[in-house]
This record gives sequence, structure tokens and C-alpha cells, in this order.
Amino acid sequence: MLGLGHDVVDVPAFAEQLGEPGSRMRNLFSARELWQTAQRARVKRDGEAVHLAARWAGKEAFLKAWCEAISCRAKGDGDIAYPYTLDDFPWSRIEILDDSHGVPHVMLSPEVRCKLRQSLGLPVDGDGQSCEMHISISHDGAVASAVVTIEA
Repeated sequence: MLGLGHDVVDVPAFAEQLGEPGSRMRNLFSARELWQTAQRARVKRDGEAVHLAARWAGKEAFLKAWCEAISCRAKGDGDIAYPYTLDDFPWSRIEILDDSHGVPHVMLSPEVRCKLRQSLGLPVDGDGQSCEMHISISHDGAVASAVVTIEA
């Protein structure tokens, strides 16, 4: 395991942010994430916010796992070079999407996958060592949570 990340989201506070006039929270999700969330909320007969909060926790957990993996790899090498800052982190290009069985997965755009592999010292073309991500998301009442691992 290269990195482990966990995040917890307060669903009511997240829903409030999501509903604020002029809020750009929805821009942090891809069109596919928003579509899947709307479908899940319709089927479950609950609000979109709880499902988006769980996906948001997944994105944050992924970021934490990635940062841990980079810092562990760079131990003793001085300054750590992160590929993104919090200001330019590509939130909408890191998707938390369900497969056809409803199992969540971390899906990265090609650019982000390339930067992930580079930052971990793995071949960019995907040959050789593989890089796998595992995610578990959940919500109960006012709390949404996610755990992500990155393995090579």
C-alpha cells in the first residue's frame, strides 16, 4: 500500500454550501457524477446532497491517500513536489463513480492518472507496475465518509 486517506463530511453543512446562491460546489463534480447522484437520489427517494457528500468525501480521501503516497516516497529527499496545489486541484477530473452493480470506483482523467503515476515514480505508460485504487463510501444520518487506498 502506498497511501491511505479518510474523510468525513457533515451532510447538512455540505447541503447548505451546495444550495447557496452562486455556489460553485457543483462545478467540483463531473457531469457523470451529477447524473449518477440524481439517479441514486431518485431511486432511494432521498436528497442529492447526501450522495454528493459521500462522493465529496471520496475525492478528499483520494487526495489524502495521494499526498501520503507522495510524502512516503519522498522521505528524506527534502522538499516534496506535489503535482497540484489546493487552488488548481482537478476535482471534477477525479470522479467517484458507481459501476453497474453500484460499487464505487475512483476514476481519473488520463492527465490526472499520468500525474499520479509520475508522482509515485511509476511508468507513465502503464507498463510494468500497476497502480490500483480502492474506495469505500458510506453515509448515515448527518455524516458521509470515505476511505481510499492507493496500491502498487
